[in-house]
Amino acid sequence: MYVRKLAILIALVTPAWAGVVEEVRTALAQNSFSAAEAQLNSYRARNGVTPEYVEAYSWMGRAALSARDYDQAAAYAKQTSVLAQEQLKRRPLDAEPHLPLALGAAIEVESQTLVARGQRAQAIAVLQSALHTYGGTSIRARLQKNLNLLSFEGKPAPALRGEQFLGSKPPGLAQLKGSPVLLFFWAHWCGDCKAEAPIITQLRTEFASKGLTVLGPTRLYGYTAQVENAAPSDELAYIDAVRHRFYSGLLDMPVPISTHNFDVYGASTTPTLVLLDRAGKVAMYHPGALPYDQLKAEIEKVAAR
Repeated sequence: MYVRKLAILIALVTPAWAGVVEEVRTALAQNSFSAAEAQLNSYRARNGVTPEYVEAYSWMGRAALSARDYDQAAAYAKQTSVLAQEQLKRRPLDAEPHLPLALGAAIEVESQTLVARGQRAQAIAVLQSALHTYGGTSIRARLQKNLNLLSFEGKPAPALRGEQFLGSKPPGLAQLKGSPVLLFFWAHWCGDCKAEAPIITQLRTEFASKGLTVLGPTRLYGYTAQVENAAPSDELAYIDAVRHRFYSGLLDMPVPISTHNFDVYGASTTPTLVLLDRAGKVAMYHPGALPYDQLKAEIEKVAAR
């Protein structure tokens, strides 16, 4: 189970660069910590400690956490943070792509290890402290996601920004109190989002009599399938084209466009599904896709209240 789970995770997060990161991940997918450590040692002997090395090292903590070896996971996370902090003395966090991935992973593993040990309050404190320090960087949404997983349900849903949008003008969440609301955070490049769209389309039809409203927040990423550095207007047009091609059953769904929404809701994973009850409180927070039966069961709960 562990090997399969980690292999799936690796397949989902394969960056354009390879090198030691991919070598370590491949070894860990085969459940070989010794081979992964050998790759790390070989790279470090040749190149020293680089941001790429730190990211590769961070995968050791993720693998140990998946294997439920919490002592080892905590140790790897701590050392990853130490290595990352040394790098941060010489460069900003977002100066290149490896370091934010490494530091974000270290904080995530640390917090999830605390939760696994029954130290939920300490995990929340770790994430809140990290958000205070790194809230202005690219890892903000990832940190918020982990915090939301621990503390979001039962709280009033934060307001969405909807000054820029596609489809019909997004209503404010306060206007929707009294009805169940499903927030479907998606991205134009996201295959899982496209696969989730027919499920949401069907469930919206089934629960229309119960007042279910679906909003589909998305954001600009700075690129399209054809252009690496796309102008905002060009990317917006591309998002609209993707919407018409792959989300035809949801074309009347309001689509607020804002990075702020993704940061506040911690939507670093797409899709992220957030279900609000009739009082406007978070009833379900789920980074990732959900099958029809599971999402239907969650909607039934809030629709019946």
